[in-house]
Amino acid sequence: MSQLQHHSGALPAGRRLALVRRPGGLFRGLPGAEDSADGAGRGQAPVTEGRSKAPKQFELANKEVVMHQTQRQAAMGFTDERFPVGTHMCLIYDDDNERRKLIAKYLDAGLREGEKVSYFADTMPVAEVRDWLAGMGVKIPQGDQLTVANAEKTYCPDGRFAPEAMLNTLRSYYKATMDEGYSGGRVSGEMSWALRGIPGSDRLMEYEALVNDVLVTHPIIAICQYDARRFDGALVFDVLKVHPMMVVHGQIVKNPYYVRSQEFLKSRQ
Repeated sequence: MSQLQHHSGALPAGRRLALVRRPGGLFRGLPGAEDSADGAGRGQAPVTEGRSKAPKQFELANKEVVMHQTQRQAAMGFTDERFPVGTHMCLIYDDDNERRKLIAKYLDAGLREGEKVSYFADTMPVAEVRDWLAGMGVKIPQGDQLTVANAEKTYCPDGRFAPEAMLNTLRSYYKATMDEGYSGGRVSGEMSWALRGIPGSDRLMEYEALVNDVLVTHPIIAICQYDARRFDGALVFDVLKVHPMMVVHGQIVKNPYYVRSQEFLKSRQ
């Protein structure tokens, strides 16, 4: 059985996650995530003007993020803030409707910014993705500005997952966006393919950690989607460790659990 399959991992005592929709939200059970920003209730984020806000410990990132400030700042679509190209985010979700709305806005923003945009689908047939986006109000462009591919075939083209091969794919993707005259590249992938026991899928977190190094020199914008209902809590905690930014309540925030790639990889040796 793959190390990534449901309920396969374990955290030390006191570190097990309860990533379900309940008072306190998805991040109840994470260290430091018990108290709300306004003290309104244990584990419950406050609501202002009918809209959820990120808990206080997830500080709004604004524009102080991973890449150098001289780089292009890009719209994300679902938040008013702009972020540097090369931003690597995770979206840990338990509501498909919320996820689809957010991702549609994210992809639409990339198209409007003149970026080459790619989506790697797993829970939805590739043939249905364009119709889904169009139904969300996304203007589907002619040509190759928007590409949709099967996630498993993208990450595991030879029937196994090899981190360096996929990292090279990202490098080539960035080069192609520049050669083709786009302002940049933007991708999002549904990561549920990793739950099928595909050879090499136990190296997914190694890959995610190294993506941060690749995006320094090949600054693609990326959101990696993880379904909290399907991924083991210990694995989700590792997901947090390898993404500098995270999406919480529709806001992009600095990830307080992020660990730099070399430190993370050394801890797993």
